[in-house]
Amino acid sequence: MSKRILNRREFLRTAATAAATVVAAASGTTMILASNGAWAMELKALPAHDAEVLLAMTRRLYPHEMLGDIYYAEVVEAFDAKVQADADLAGTVKAGVAELDNTFGVPFMRLSPGVQLEALKRMEGGPFFQAVRGHTVVALYGNKNVWPNFGYQGASAQDGGYLFRGFQDAGWTMEPDTEASPPPFLG
Repeated sequence: MSKRILNRREFLRTAATAAATVVAAASGTTMILASNGAWAMELKALPAHDAEVLLAMTRRLYPHEMLGDIYYAEVVEAFDAKVQADADLAGTVKAGVAELDNTFGVPFMRLSPGVQLEALKRMEGGPFFQAVRGHTVVALYGNKNVWPNFGYQGASAQDGGYLFRGFQDAGWTMEPDTEASPPPFLG
C-alpha cells in the first residue's frame, strides 16, 4: 500500500471543502477549525468533543441566526481558560457532557437542534448547565463585536447619556411623543 502525500494546495483545497470540523492536537493544545477555515479555537483544557458540545450548547442557549459560530467559539475559548484554572469545573464539565451524551442514548452532537434543546431543558437546574449558562450570557453579550448585530452602540455616559445621543437610533423602538423627547440641551 503506497502513501499519498498531499501538497499544500491539495491540503488547503481538501480542508476548505470538508464538511466536518477538523481537529488537530499539538503540544497539549487542541485546535478546532471551522469547516470553512474561517476561524479556529485553541483549547488548552477541554477535549475536542467537549468543546464541540459546548459550542452547540451555547448556540442553543442563546440562538441568534445573525451571529456566526465564531462568536460562540470565543465563548468556548474563554470557558476553556476557566476550566484550565479550576479542577472542580473541569470535573463538572466532563460529567455534564457525559450526561448530555446519555440523555437520549445518542451522542448530543448527533441530535437535532430541537432535541438538543430538550436535553438541555432536562438538566437546566444542574451545576454544569448553570456554569455554562452564566459564563455564556456574560461572554457573548459582553463581546463588543456582537453589539452592532443588536443595534447597541455601547456605553453613552461619556456622551451625556442616551437621551442626547441617539435615543431613537435603534429603529425598532416606537416613536415617543414630544413630552417624552425634549429638544437637546445646548447649554
